[in-house]
Amino acid sequence: MRVLIVEDDAVLQNGLTVGLGLHGIASEAVDTCADALAALATTPFDAVVLDIMLPDGSGFDVLRELRKRNDAVPVLLLTARDAVADRIRGLDDGADDYLGKPFDLDEVAARLRALRRRAVGRATPTIVWQGIEVDPQRQLATANGEVINLSRREFALLMALVERPGVILSKTDLEALLYGWQEEVESNAVEVHIHHLRAKIGRERIETVRGLGYRAKA
Repeated sequence: MRVLIVEDDAVLQNGLTVGLGLHGIASEAVDTCADALAALATTPFDAVVLDIMLPDGSGFDVLRELRKRNDAVPVLLLTARDAVADRIRGLDDGADDYLGKPFDLDEVAARLRALRRRAVGRATPTIVWQGIEVDPQRQLATANGEVINLSRREFALLMALVERPGVILSKTDLEALLYGWQEEVESNAVEVHIHHLRAKIGRERIETVRGLGYRAKA
């Protein structure tokens, strides 16, 4: 999962980025409404963690503009704990969930996983596919009760593919998922990760669609 964090408090922004990373959730961070809307217009994200109070406006402005664009990306709104009116306004403006400050990072991660489950139409917390059980919360994949030893990026790649078996993900899509804005990406990085993943779960389980990308066998 890849999320956009919109938060102008540098300490809180860094804490969210690092904390979510420990849960296997990749993130990018911006601190203004303008940067948030620009990022969401050009980069695919699975969810947005959106603060209300921003230096150049309100998180409500970002939320309304997103829904005006018919962008259905799930939004988790950060509010002051006692601001009930803000929570109501945010939900009515199109937010999918809210969390009061201060918050627990484990809860943020759990709420983001729940948003992702709903976005892809999955009811269960784990995914069972081709004899493999994938657990996003524990960042673990098992087959016949045995743990499959995957790197962080291999697990993220497996999750992206098995969430929607049969759906083609392009090399560009997968690069965006696996690497941050500031990271240099080798031209064959995705191919290398696919090769290693296939070696661990079986080559036949991941199909190459020539000229388009990769998909998990349906």
